[in-house]
Amino acid sequence: MPVLTRGHYRRELAASAFLPVMMGVVEGGMVSVIAKNAFEHQVPDASLNFAVAVLAGAPAFANITSFLWAGLSNGRDKIRFLFGLQLASVLLVLMIAFAPMNWGGLLMLTACVVAVRVCWAGVVTIRSTVWRANYPRNARANMAGKLATIQALMIAGVGWGLAEAMTYDERAFRLVYPVAALFGLVGALIYRSLRVRGHRALVNAERSSEQADVKLLFNPVQIWQVLRGDRNFRDYMLCMFIFGTGNMMITAPLVIMLREVFNMGYRGGMLISGVVPILIMPLSIPIWSRLLDNVHVIRFRAIHSWVFVAAAAAMLFATVTHQPQYLWFSAVLQGVAFGGGMLAWNLGHHDFAPAHKASQYMGVHVTLTGIRGFLAPVLAVGVYQMLNEWSEGAGAWIFALCLALNITGAIGFGLMHKRMAGPGGKADFGDDSPPVQPPAAG
Repeated sequence: MPVLTRGHYRRELAASAFLPVMMGVVEGGMVSVIAKNAFEHQVPDASLNFAVAVLAGAPAFANITSFLWAGLSNGRDKIRFLFGLQLASVLLVLMIAFAPMNWGGLLMLTACVVAVRVCWAGVVTIRSTVWRANYPRNARANMAGKLATIQALMIAGVGWGLAEAMTYDERAFRLVYPVAALFGLVGALIYRSLRVRGHRALVNAERSSEQADVKLLFNPVQIWQVLRGDRNFRDYMLCMFIFGTGNMMITAPLVIMLREVFNMGYRGGMLISGVVPILIMPLSIPIWSRLLDNVHVIRFRAIHSWVFVAAAAAMLFATVTHQPQYLWFSAVLQGVAFGGGMLAWNLGHHDFAPAHKASQYMGVHVTLTGIRGFLAPVLAVGVYQMLNEWSEGAGAWIFALCLALNITGAIGFGLMHKRMAGPGGKADFGDDSPPVQPPAAG
């Protein structure tokens, strides 16, 4: 890390060793497996499957509140605001441990998970501004990649441990969730000590008359105002919506099929839907971060998106032919793709946004993610159940729709890069952060 960023990075790295333990127990692919297995025979299958869809989509769906958080944090101390959201997440995770094993318990579990993810959407949105202030563009992907590596290892370890604990005793979540909440509290306290470079100037800029309309960011009209003023960002969001919808449709029907078709319990279900992809992420992050540090996010997406296409193709083949070994292959490919997707999702908007509008652009990005996060899993489960009613076993073809959307989005990224690159062959960077020179050798 450049000299001026090392103190910030050190604190973020320490917090990243604790907060992911808490977030690991509400990761969509893992908590949805818990719901599907623990509440089986406690509630009707159709209702349980739609609860699985909500839980699987909660991490994305909750992002629809990002405009609210961007507006509420406007002109306020960023670190204090982030600490408050992290503390609320701790309390909500703790509450899950007291959910009864009945209809009410399923509703309580679902509500708490969604609420945690809503709070975390605020963390992601505001943290983007902190990263913009503390890290130069040419070090940002490297920094985010290292933090993501720690987070991925912690979340995967927590998921694996949770799977083993639930396999041994379905009541284990009553102990695991309070312990996870305690880790989250420690991480939040560490994060509270973080400082933001140029914080006073940043807050003053947000409070200025030029940025007064930011206080209305929770107004959906703001989405169009941002997109209308930036054609490249608008096209990027369109491709992301198509491509991301395909990705977000996969998890819920996968979790359902792992139980109903492949007869897997907590261990197999959580390993395929959550642990393996997250565990593979750190292996691919260094490669993807070097690429993203050197190319525009559009060029990055034009390359990276085809890994998701391959993962969806493997998933379709595995479910249609009932060959579970290909589910593991698809999970590995998803892990490779998630490594790059995490980096581009957190940092890609900076290649379009002026410095003082970073939160606005991230707000648009995560809000659109929230919209497709709400629609995609519910749509996927609805189509899955409709196909099965039409013909037994036909539900597996839901993954053909996911694959088609992935391919369409990937082609869109390629066409967009070709247009942006122009005759010179290079896409222009939208980031206006001045480069920070590395320290002299020795």
